[in-house]
Amino acid sequence: MIEIFDVDYNLLSDDRSKELFSLRKRTFKDRLDWIVSCENNMEFDEYDNHHTTYLFGIYQNRVICSLRFIETKYPNMITDTFKSYFNKIEIPEGNFIEASRLFIDKERIQAMQLQKQPISSILFLSMINYARNYGYQGIYAIISHPMLIIFQRSGWKISVVEQGLSEKNQRIYLIYMPVDDRNQQILVDRINLAHSGLTPVRDAWPLTFRVRKHGSDELQLNS
Repeated sequence: MIEIFDVDYNLLSDDRSKELFSLRKRTFKDRLDWIVSCENNMEFDEYDNHHTTYLFGIYQNRVICSLRFIETKYPNMITDTFKSYFNKIEIPEGNFIEASRLFIDKERIQAMQLQKQPISSILFLSMINYARNYGYQGIYAIISHPMLIIFQRSGWKISVVEQGLSEKNQRIYLIYMPVDDRNQQILVDRINLAHSGLTPVRDAWPLTFRVRKHGSDELQLNS
């Protein structure tokens, strides 16, 4: 069973935080070679604080994917860390959240034989359902060009707000991710397409995805 749920920073257990930050180090430092702060084989920064909520994708009690949410009214990477990489950064006033440190752990996905599961689509749907469940208007993020392609291929009608260049002189993008009915249904349909016959409840939170060894998989979006 793949479960997607949210955990506030203040409620994060020591074991889960060590697992999360170790996986982030493996993704963002070891694999992507980003300029990130690491200590004791873990990656974390000043934005991992009491304003932060994490989404976890868990399979067999192990993290396979995650991301970090911060309300845009608080200090965040868009208006602080990445501001100098763009000519202009403007986030409208309102009830918006910033997404960062999004990853899917490829090693665990392969080891657990989950390659055929639509993990990215499930994670993207979880972002929408989380935002809708807590009354947010939309999601902003800074992403790389490869990640932009992944979002576009998912069918999610994201929009590029600004383009910039990273410290490695690579293209990065400030994107807006709408959380309306249309985009929610696009991702539900994409998951159904990968697993024929599924009829998930659209607005459920958290999400549960049953992975069966025999027979068809079953997606349950539990309220």
